[in-house]
Amino acid sequence: MIENQRIVSSPSRYIQGPGALDQLGAVTRDFGKQPLVVTDEILRDLFRDRLSVSFDKAGQPFNLVTFPGEVTRPTIDRLTEDARRTGVDLVVGFGGGKALDTGKGVALFLGVPFISVPTIAATDAPASFAIAVYDDHHFLSEILMLPRNPEVVLVDSAVIAGAPLRFLLAGIGDAISKKFEAQACHRAGRETPNGTRSTRTGLAIANACYDLIRAHAAPAIAAVKAGQISADNTSDDLESLLEATVLLSTVGFENAGLSVSHAIAKGLPMVPRAEGTLHGEHVAYGLLVHLVLEERPVEFILELVDFYRHIGLPTTLADFGLTGWTEEELDTLTANAMLSPSVKRFEVTLDQDMLKAAIRRVEDLVTGH
Repeated sequence: MIENQRIVSSPSRYIQGPGALDQLGAVTRDFGKQPLVVTDEILRDLFRDRLSVSFDKAGQPFNLVTFPGEVTRPTIDRLTEDARRTGVDLVVGFGGGKALDTGKGVALFLGVPFISVPTIAATDAPASFAIAVYDDHHFLSEILMLPRNPEVVLVDSAVIAGAPLRFLLAGIGDAISKKFEAQACHRAGRETPNGTRSTRTGLAIANACYDLIRAHAAPAIAAVKAGQISADNTSDDLESLLEATVLLSTVGFENAGLSVSHAIAKGLPMVPRAEGTLHGEHVAYGLLVHLVLEERPVEFILELVDFYRHIGLPTTLADFGLTGWTEEELDTLTANAMLSPSVKRFEVTLDQDMLKAAIRRVEDLVTGH
């Protein structure tokens, strides 16, 4: 950890609103003359014409490539070499977290700026400098880092609202923990992703992230369910929620740190019966475990459980397909959670038995509530 310094990182520019996608071509002019858009085949077919019009109006060339669906080093290397031969000087990631991370990887190895355009808000990956790389078996193999956050994060709220609601809920789950993880990391005096101690800026932003979610998540979800969001119409609740989950969540954790919630999120997907569940869902459950370990008042935890239930976040292991979970599954979950660096960013030194006991306590509290 870098001592006696504080580093604050964030995207250079954040653009959000219904119809924002149509500005993409014009936005790229500030950063490059030969942009490359990286996306997947489904989004290519859905949005190619709209993207082409945006770039044409801006007088920018429109170069688009697809990746096969997983962020691997061979995929990044192949796209990088192809881009280098064509003189690409700017990369745009367009899609979910894997499309964005693939684009980040290409930008990293080309040494060019990166623009992030998420089409779902399931995690806070769009604004982050981190790149999660997987192997051919879909296991996380390494975390790469851009030298800085994306130059621009462009969020079309109408596009996000049109995606499956589960992704939006997962984004809430990934973000709602950041206040408590930031506080835990700060109290423990542990490092942030920037390699320094947590900053007051990060702590304040993590707090604001939580406050916005609690105030705006429920009405925002109601507006999305009612189909009230379009390119010509939005709601302040949705815009406030997206600002929290896409921007503030990232700036909060990168400048204040992660803790137990994300350690649990490392362990849960390693349980075979939980396959297909989402990172943000894991983090939301992890926060309940985190709060039990902090010995927060039962009333506080149960109030948060009620909020989870109201908006549709998981509250028990059964919500991940682990009905009648076994001791072996609990061992797998907690053993893998203990491998996460985040488990060390806590006021006391945690061990696997403490994690098991906290999970059992969450299950007892929630199922008895």
